[in-house]
Amino acid sequence: MKIVQIPLLRDNYGYLIICQKTNTAGIVDPSEAEPVLRRVELEKVTLKAILNTHHHRDHTGGNEGLLAKRSLEVYGHKSDQGRIPGLTRGVEEGDEIVIGEVRGSVLFIPGHTTGHVAYLFGNNLFCGDTLFTAGCGRLFEGTPEQMHGSLKKLMGLSDDTKVYCGHEYTESNLRFAMTLEPKNHKLISRFERVQGLRTRGASTVPSTMEEEKHTNPFLRWDSKEIQASLKAGSPGLRLDPVSVFATVRKLKDAF
Repeated sequence: MKIVQIPLLRDNYGYLIICQKTNTAGIVDPSEAEPVLRRVELEKVTLKAILNTHHHRDHTGGNEGLLAKRSLEVYGHKSDQGRIPGLTRGVEEGDEIVIGEVRGSVLFIPGHTTGHVAYLFGNNLFCGDTLFTAGCGRLFEGTPEQMHGSLKKLMGLSDDTKVYCGHEYTESNLRFAMTLEPKNHKLISRFERVQGLRTRGASTVPSTMEEEKHTNPFLRWDSKEIQASLKAGSPGLRLDPVSVFATVRKLKDAF
């Protein structure tokens, strides 16, 4: 299996998942068609499927253009029928995805939207806008309880799981994280490394689940430093995981 990251729009990423034995591929979240088609030609593979994580246009905007040129299966959560262009395979938790001889599974992770899914191929997680590198998506349709549950599910994956998210937001996410946890040395080190990558125009994705657990404030509801930072601004705040997560999300929305 080979993974090819394709920069799209201003700060989106699509991912070409290639089965090297059969030279077939699927594309995760094609916000534009032409860059994907160019990369498919460059890699000399046959595109077979679109894997949409959710219905937002910056993740599905290329569906129509790809379908005009190719006959493709289009995967997305079953509840997004009518919201994902060309959806042919409505999926849910535990369903299997097959690309050539490469097999993956579906994780249902609502919160950013009510029909958000991730695709897990081995230790490669394609998680759209639920989990970002050092961040998480806004709650456009779901609740804090849903998003917390989804993030907790992803935290159950092995530490070496590679996190392939939908956007290049790492630097700004880390800048926010340091306002809540300025004494976290792993966070400071990651921020310095990410700044160096972005100065060179390099991608900061993927990260690993281990790195996210140590530096992503949306996964660190048990951090005493984060809890103290939140308490300083809201003395009456309850410190249960969902309340801590929801408060961090509100602060990020206004950051």
